[in-house]
Parts: sequence; structure tokens; C-alpha cells
Amino acid sequence: MIGCIKREILNPIVIKTTAFIFFLLLVSVLTAKSQAAFQVVVKGQGQPVLLFPGFACTGEVWDETVAELSKTHQCHVFTFAGFGNVAPIEGQWLAKIKDDVLAYVKERKLKKPILLGHSLGGTLSLWLASIEPDMFSKIIAVEALPSSAALMIPGYKGEPISYDNPQSKMMLRMDSASFAAMNAQTVPYMCKNAEKQKVLIDWMNKADRKTYVYGYVDMLNLDLREAIVRIKIPVIVLGAANPDKTTVEKTYKAQYEKLASVVIHYAENSAHFVMYDQPNWFMEKLLNNLK
Repeated sequence: MIGCIKREILNPIVIKTTAFIFFLLLVSVLTAKSQAAFQVVVKGQGQPVLLFPGFACTGEVWDETVAELSKTHQCHVFTFAGFGNVAPIEGQWLAKIKDDVLAYVKERKLKKPILLGHSLGGTLSLWLASIEPDMFSKIIAVEALPSSAALMIPGYKGEPISYDNPQSKMMLRMDSASFAAMNAQTVPYMCKNAEKQKVLIDWMNKADRKTYVYGYVDMLNLDLREAIVRIKIPVIVLGAANPDKTTVEKTYKAQYEKLASVVIHYAENSAHFVMYDQPNWFMEKLLNNLK
């Protein structure tokens, strides 16, 4: 009889405790799921700005920018899965990032955030604004195109690229030394700043290899040349004039043909990482276009 009374007294407590623990676990799982595609560092107060890095870079690519921008804006600095210290994810890497960014904005009730993205991050910004034309207020895209494949593949007509292609297979088989050597050869063409070259090479070498290979295919398969017609907000592009301004202008004009309202500025004597090669020019253009 005493045992029965004890069970009747303890069971409600056990049930409530179990339910509470289950609730915490559920919240933890849902939070982890919604954040799986990236990690975010928030700094500053004011109108929110979502800062997206380029491919294989971490959010630290924006450190100098955030130091200034956080004085007047709330900076949400992203590092995508598989890069830096963020664990890789399975499946459609870029599509997952896109979906999770939209969920991030909605869950936090961010009001008309500005999108600031470099390279892949700028292309992602165009994708987001083409899907949700009323969610954001402005795009500032640094060295970003609606279609990377159209720039890199002669005669590209939008054909999907398989993950299981010869180039991807070769890169997956590379040992660490060969991969590092490839990155060391590539980066100087992308960035003129010698000190920053070391940082970029380190980020690339540390990247999760599958993310690096298959994520790059995701980027190439994203062709927004037609979709950008749906973008309603101002789009400012900060491009590099190298190697030849006339050729660069022709490329941007062709890629942004369906977005008549785009405004493009060109940085002289700069490679792909404009914020590193021409930091004063970049900051001036950024702040002027945020006013």
C-alpha cells in the first residue's frame, strides 16, 4: 500500500520531468536542424545586414568590414557548413543554405535585412531576393555573377553538371599536399594582397573536401540569369576591373541583362577579393550605398 502511494506521488513528478527534458531535446534538435547549414556571429545594433562569404572562406573574410559596419548596423556574419570550423552537411549543400537562411530571417523576425555577399555569397543573395522579393531591402554583391558556369565554361547553355564528373573525382582523390599546392597556385590570381593570400590558402586547405568539390558543383549549377528579373530591390555590384575592364564590363552586362536597374562599380587594380585589394575604395562604396 505504501509502495502504491509512493508511486502515485512520484509518477506526476517523473512525468513532468520527462516531458520537460523531451521538450528541451526537441528544441535543441529543431535549433540544430535550422542552423545545420551555417554558423552565425552577430555584432552591432541597427538595421540588420547578412554578410555571406565567398566559396571556401569563413565569415572572418568580413572582419575589417564588420569592424566599421557594426557601428551603425547589426551584422549577421555567416560561415557555411564544411568551411572553417563548421561541420559539413549531407545532401544539397547550397539549396540547404538557401532554405536555412530564409528560415533564419523568419525565425528572428529580421526586418528588411540588407544582403552583402562576396562571390558565391553575392550569387546566394541574388537567389534569395529572386525567391522572396519582399523580404530584403538591398543587395550589395561583391564580385558576384548570376551564373558562374557561364563565365567558366565556354558555350555554356545551362546544362546541369553531375557530381560524378572527372574533375570532381580527381579532386577527391588528391592527397593533402597536392590539394594545398593547387590552392597555392590559384589564390594569387584571386587576390593581390600577399598577406591575405596566406589566409585564403589556409581556409581552402582546411575545407571539408567533399563540401569543396560537390559544393562547387552546386555553385556552377545555379544559373540565375533569368530568375533575377523577379528581384525588386536595389542591386549594387562591386566588381574588379582586372584583368581587363572592357572584358569585365562585357561579362557583367551580359550576365545582368535581365536586371536593368543594377548599378555596377569597378575597382581598378583589384583581383577577385576587392575588399582585400582595394580596402579604402571598397569601404567608401559600401558605406555610400548603405546610406
